[in-house]
Amino acid sequence: MASLKRWIDLKRNPWKAPLHKAMKAWKADKASDSHLLTYDDLPDQPVVLDIGGYEGGWSDVVLATRPSAIIHVFEPHPEFAKELRHKFSDNSNITIHECAIGSKPGQLELSDSADASSAFGAKPGQTYTAEVRSVADFFAASDLQEVDLVKINIEGGEYDLLPGLINDGLIDRIKRLQVQFHLFDPSWSLQRDAIREKLEATHACVWCYTFVWEEWRRK
Repeated sequence: MASLKRWIDLKRNPWKAPLHKAMKAWKADKASDSHLLTYDDLPDQPVVLDIGGYEGGWSDVVLATRPSAIIHVFEPHPEFAKELRHKFSDNSNITIHECAIGSKPGQLELSDSADASSAFGAKPGQTYTAEVRSVADFFAASDLQEVDLVKINIEGGEYDLLPGLINDGLIDRIKRLQVQFHLFDPSWSLQRDAIREKLEATHACVWCYTFVWEEWRRK
């Protein structure tokens, strides 16, 4: 059934071919374990940004390796943010930010779709309003001079956040970046290319599964 759905999706949207090819390779390589969730080289108390926290599963993986990690979790959905505060209530090193984060402050209408909540394709009556915090304001208020690891999975919001980090001169404070670029529109391929070109000024891409996950490390 999954193969049939992929075939139909490709027939309707041939521009999604790079995503489907990369996802096939991702699964074949078991890359989630070998690439995405390997954090043994982090310092004893890393500073970590979990952007798109959802239920906190990724932060759990980091904590399993580095229990003293200082983690800022961004989750705009009020129910998920509430659960995250409860889940990590005994860990003073973890801060839950009930907001999205982007290039500038404001508000977003996001679809209420669990881990796929997005500002893109939201249907009337199935949305919630989220605060957006400026990434520059966050770095300044938190006095973040160095960040060891950043994970970004925000359903298209990366096309606003990453240019904000780059244009505000904050990207060079990030040692290691893992990002999931999304492909909801054919024009997003060019946007991704433009962001990657700018990232190359400060970081090197160490592995990449196009539109699935990729990692960049500071040069």
